[in-house]
Amino acid sequence: MGRSHEEKAQTKRWDEHYVRAQLPAMLSIERRVCGCDYGSNSWTTRSEAELMAALLQLQPGLRLLDVGAGSGWPGLYMAKTSGCEVILLDLPFAGLRIASQRAANELIPGLCSAVVGDAALLPFPATSFDAISHSDLLCCLRQKRTVLEGCREAIRDLGRMVFTVISIAPDLPATQYRRAVMDGPEFVESETDYVTLLGETGWLIVDRRDITLDYAATCSRQFQADKKFKSTLEALIGASASAERLAEWRSQLKAIEDGLLQRELFLVHPA
Repeated sequence: MGRSHEEKAQTKRWDEHYVRAQLPAMLSIERRVCGCDYGSNSWTTRSEAELMAALLQLQPGLRLLDVGAGSGWPGLYMAKTSGCEVILLDLPFAGLRIASQRAANELIPGLCSAVVGDAALLPFPATSFDAISHSDLLCCLRQKRTVLEGCREAIRDLGRMVFTVISIAPDLPATQYRRAVMDGPEFVESETDYVTLLGETGWLIVDRRDITLDYAATCSRQFQADKKFKSTLEALIGASASAERLAEWRSQLKAIEDGLLQRELFLVHPA
């Protein structure tokens, strides 16, 4: 299935984001918000990245695939702290270039590879990986089922997958549902809930955690950091874009606080 105009436009925006996110002011904001400085595009904090690595039981000799890896967070960090091998996969080339440069400085040569590829069409043989991770990826693309099916094929029988995802709270009235769609990630809508979707794509849920409160706290830190660095952001991206960012964080935080959006962490095994 070909990628839509909206999906191609999204990739272009992320390419631009990863370059801009390497500016000192943007990295300073990221450190305040998530405790990292990779120029990331998810809500994953340092403590969440460490939890993900622990749940995956990463160690030297294991092979991790980080899908939608962006500029390397958190996949590169998990490989650095655990000693496992990591393959970073994403479509925006700029992010992978940045991640590869960082890997060359921080990892043992040969422990990191970057692959330009579509999460919905993984370019790997079956049973290639011991572990798979993705951070707030499924809520940012349409082909959620295809991605989960591809990950199931790519993982070994005793492998583990950990991911975080933002979703619309269940059973919302129509007006609130529309608000959640507007304030959530671009493709937050899903054909069904993730518990059902995982079961239908060959996964067994081992651990499921509601991390919505952490999501709200991180979004609040993002809003406060943008306010603190308002003049710097205006100089970097313009007053209009800076104001749009603030409005986006404010609306998203209100949607979380109103119970319209939720964020979860899943640990799953092949069924």
